[in-house]
Amino acid sequence: MPKTAPLRLSSPGVDRPPATLAGLLREWLPGQRWFAGKDRPVADLDVLSTTELFPGCLHLLVHASHTPVPSPGGTPPPGDCYQLLLGVREHISPRHARAYIGRVQEGPLAGLAVYDALQDPRSAELLLERLRHPGATGPLHFEADPAVSVPAGLTPRLLGAEQSNSSLVYGDRYILKVFRRIQPGVNPDLELPGALAAQGCKRVPAPVAWFRTAEPRAATLGVLQPFLPDASDGWALALRALAVGDEFTTEAHELGQATADVHLALAAAFPSASRPLAENDRTAAAMTEHLEAAAHSVPALRPFVPGLRTAFGALVGRDAGPPAQRIHGDLHLGQVLRAGRDWFVIDFEGEPSKPLAERRSAQSPVRDIAGMLRSFDYAARQRRPWRPEWARRCRDAFCAGYAARAGWDPRTQHALLRAYETDRAVYEVLYEARHRPDWLPVPMAAIERLAVRGG
Repeated sequence: MPKTAPLRLSSPGVDRPPATLAGLLREWLPGQRWFAGKDRPVADLDVLSTTELFPGCLHLLVHASHTPVPSPGGTPPPGDCYQLLLGVREHISPRHARAYIGRVQEGPLAGLAVYDALQDPRSAELLLERLRHPGATGPLHFEADPAVSVPAGLTPRLLGAEQSNSSLVYGDRYILKVFRRIQPGVNPDLELPGALAAQGCKRVPAPVAWFRTAEPRAATLGVLQPFLPDASDGWALALRALAVGDEFTTEAHELGQATADVHLALAAAFPSASRPLAENDRTAAAMTEHLEAAAHSVPALRPFVPGLRTAFGALVGRDAGPPAQRIHGDLHLGQVLRAGRDWFVIDFEGEPSKPLAERRSAQSPVRDIAGMLRSFDYAARQRRPWRPEWARRCRDAFCAGYAARAGWDPRTQHALLRAYETDRAVYEVLYEARHRPDWLPVPMAAIERLAVRGG
């Protein structure tokens, strides 16, 4: 078969790839950075849909099943759906060596080599062309903002730093995020930036094109946005300031203002009712459940459980605080960019491990604030000696900046802020224990502070 010949997906068996392809993918998936089930072996892999995106490139949605592992916090989902773009060729050139998955042994694809098409510049170019020309290819729908004209011929490059998705930068002008772990529904990373743009909020790059699937269930697959080539992320800037002994309070104050701008625009775009008093009781119960599950998995957390419970118990029966609204959901220094003197907020997907319905629900804006405060602590612990005063000053400056825009000061919501910061630290302990054990002392220091001294 010539390299560019159609794969005739209507042929028997091609719309349901042979078992040998599923076997290749079952071995390849766990080695990918964005694969979420690294701690659980893949028990089975089902191909949910297959579409020939363009000659020599297949678009697949696959479901990886795992053996459930019960825990006090509940049994995790038995599997996840992933989006794959696979190149198919007779021969693999040296430039495809790192992307190589394997060679199919049977069926219509027998004898052909399969590789990750996102690592192929030609496939990346053709993917942009599909986004530039809205329309449908099988169950895949490509859509765009008619007011924006994306030029042709932009050189693609694949970013290598992401954990949960894959991103392509085109000509340092646009960035395409291809979601890897797919859940039914509208992804917040399309929904929220689009709504913010409609509100006139300039803190978020607005989507210019996107693609989605209608089968097996409607879901967002990818979003194209303007790229900020001269921007630096907040994490890198904070570490740079620490390395040379500089303060970061001016930047933190302005970042607080930017966060409030985004929250105010989201509240206007997605009006919601005030939080009832019982909402805090439900929040406290959910946080306590998270704590119990984490302590079951991380023994180092167990001595601090009684003290941490008090942080959540302090919410019961108290004022509900600021109204619930749509929020970022996973805000930290790595999710913000600074270009010149302006801060931009990116990556509105939320925590990918949480159900999409939860990520799209109204929540307290204090959750975002607590995430950023924890991020300042993380940065301060990257160099020895640790500089807790640097982190404290940044935290205060961020809250002051937020208050200047939002009209209320997060520091006056002490019980709520402590609870959300504790919940975030518990999440961090579980994450570091599973993925970066050397980093576990960072959130454990916060756990001790929050459990023993109350904040």
